[in-house]
Amino acid sequence: MTDNAGLQEFKQGIELLRNGYASEALEYLQHAAALKQQNPFYLSFLGVCTARAQKKWAPALELCKTAIQIKRDDVQLHLNLAEVYISAGQREDAVETLNNAVRFCGEDQRIDRQRKKLGRRGSPVLPFFERGHFLNRNLGKLRFQMKERLGGSAS
Repeated sequence: MTDNAGLQEFKQGIELLRNGYASEALEYLQHAAALKQQNPFYLSFLGVCTARAQKKWAPALELCKTAIQIKRDDVQLHLNLAEVYISAGQREDAVETLNNAVRFCGEDQRIDRQRKKLGRRGSPVLPFFERGHFLNRNLGKLRFQMKERLGGSAS
């Protein structure tokens, strides 16, 4: 009976989360995760929900990482962790998570889509300066504009 109740709570929480009601979904997902503490999907989606609803990055990341430790070969768990990293402003960690997803789960369209959304950063124009140095930032913007113009005129 508790398995079924946990599943119902999880489904209700996911529905609310998908419809943009993260705060309302949080209670359902917390309850489902409490009933089945070792269910990686309950933990992972609770992590996503915690990030969206409360902006509590550390606990959200910990929930998602725990889920991956339980079931490393599921793409959705890696995507959830990457989403939390992106929400927390940790782009490089999100990219690394997606790379790990390919390694553990194989190629998947969902991973490819998320990678494309993140885009690829070019190397710093002046490698002896930090990426955030004003020269690298401005020269990088100029390089990007030139690539756009050259790429746009070639088609």
